[in-house]
Formats: sequence, C-alpha cells, structure tokens
Amino acid sequence: MAIKSKPFPFPIGPKLNLARLRTYPLRTRHSKVKVADGATPWRRSGSFQKFLQTLPDILAGQTFKSVVSAIVTARQRGKPVILGMGAHPTKVGLNPILVDLMRKEVITAVAVNGAVVIHDFELAYHGQTSEEVEAEIDSGRFGMAEDTGRILNEAMVDGWQKGLGLGEAVGRYITSRPKLFPHRRSSLLATGVQLGIPVTVHVAIGTDIIHMHPIANGEAIGGSSLLDFRKLTAVVSQMEGGVYINLGSAVFLPEVFLKTVTLGRNLGRQLKRITTVNMDFLPHYRPLTNVVKRPTQKGGKGYNLIGHHELMVPLLAAAVLEGLRR
Repeated sequence: MAIKSKPFPFPIGPKLNLARLRTYPLRTRHSKVKVADGATPWRRSGSFQKFLQTLPDILAGQTFKSVVSAIVTARQRGKPVILGMGAHPTKVGLNPILVDLMRKEVITAVAVNGAVVIHDFELAYHGQTSEEVEAEIDSGRFGMAEDTGRILNEAMVDGWQKGLGLGEAVGRYITSRPKLFPHRRSSLLATGVQLGIPVTVHVAIGTDIIHMHPIANGEAIGGSSLLDFRKLTAVVSQMEGGVYINLGSAVFLPEVFLKTVTLGRNLGRQLKRITTVNMDFLPHYRPLTNVVKRPTQKGGKGYNLIGHHELMVPLLAAAVLEGLRR
C-alpha cells in the first residue's frame, strides 16, 4: 500500500532574518583591481617600450615589470645577474638571445646542468641537436652518437688535467678549434670563455648520455663539476643587490643554488637584499621553494613567472635592454 505524504503547514527549519544585515559603503573597501591598473589597447606604430606600458599592472603583468626593474636596477648599480638553467631553453632556440645578453653585460654568470653542455656542444659542432628518444631507445641507439660522447669526454679530461672547471674546459675546447665548431657563436660555453664570464656546469653522474660512453672519466666529470660548484658559490656570495634567475630547471639548479646561498652565508655573506626569479612553463615545488621562497625569507624578493620559454625569454630580454637604454 502506497504511503500518501501530507503537506506541512509551515517550512522545515529556522527562518533567516536579514533585517539586521550590516553593510558598508563600497568606497571604504580595499579593492585589488583598479581602472588605472588595466591594460591599454595597442596603437599602431608604437615602440616596444610603449607596448610594455600597455600591459596591465595586475598579477603576471605586474610581476613581469617588477622582474625587469630588478634586473635593470641591478646592472645599473653594477650588481650581478646570474642565470641558472636547464636544457630546454637551449633546445627551443634561445641560445642566441642568452648569448646576446652576455655580450651586452646583462647576464654576468651562467650555471647549467650537464644536458645543456651536450646540446650547446652539438649546436656549435653540428648545427643541430635533440634526438628522438622514442625512436632510438628500443634499439639501444639512444645517446650513442660517437662525436658527442668522444669529444666531450676528451674535453673534460683535458680540462681536468689542467685544473679547469667543467664549463671552462668545454668552452676552451670549442674556442680553440674554430674549424671544428662552425656555429660556435651560438655557444654559451664558448661565449663565457671569450668574455671572461663564469659558465659553470653541475652534473649528476649517470644523468647525461655522455656518461654511457666507455671513455667517460668519473674523476674528471665529478672533480671538474665540484670546481664549478665552488666557483658558482663564489659568484653567488657576491650577489647582494643582484638577481638570480632559474630558467627551466625543475630540480637540479634550484638545489645547487640553495646550497651556494647557504655556503656563502656560512662564510660571512649576508645576502639579505637579493632578487630571485623562477621562469618555467609549469610551477614546480623545488624552484618555488628553493629559489623563490627560502633564499629570500629574511629579505629580498622572490618572483615566479609562468610561460613558454620561447616567448617569455625574448620578451624579458627586450624589456631589460629597453630599460637599460633609457
């Protein structure tokens, strides 16, 4: 037998009385977005500097302008701008932009992982880089290019025997053999040697294809990379008032940078007025923690810029050069 429901004579539950609701005038409230902070429509025939002024002063637009200002101010005051990067920027064609910033004395030091050395070398040597891993891994051909493995390992061993760090060793090898490296002007390592700019390489054994080759020398790789770590620490210890940019390294360079900061402070450098910037196309834990937050928690500023390297880096470079020109 079906149960018939009976209508309730009154609504279930307490009634809400809004008669005593308290409000306030909008003009007394703090608001995060203002008309004055909004973007400006682009006008034809304008300059790049005017384009930058059209960006909104909100979120990433505001962060971008703050980063540009920090880099410009640092260089105007003779303070260092240090670039730490993974291999992706090199693989998406940004070496010419970065080399130009080195030549124009914007970037004063560079720290890279081992993969950057491989792609930097292959571009300078062959004009091409970045193999198809999926196409080669099943056959065992991945990473087995004879030239790359042999020449880079020879350069590292030769440099280690001369007491050089890994970055300087490969850079000197490239610059001393112009016929072997027809595209050397695109090389970060060679440019560092030519300009006297420290380019340090920070390696984990087994992470790079050249470690698979029979002539790989662990003493040379590890020893020269340790020399570079100490060289980078010396540079970072002098960066009070300067800027550190982590470009496309999700794990390795953020860890290295944090250790250089703590080692520098342990040796008496305060490093309280530094600016740190993370630039990547995805947010990652270690860059946000070990670059943006921890090194600046007692002073300084940390910024996070998310966007594709092939777009963000040319924009940042142009904005900084415009700012320095002014």
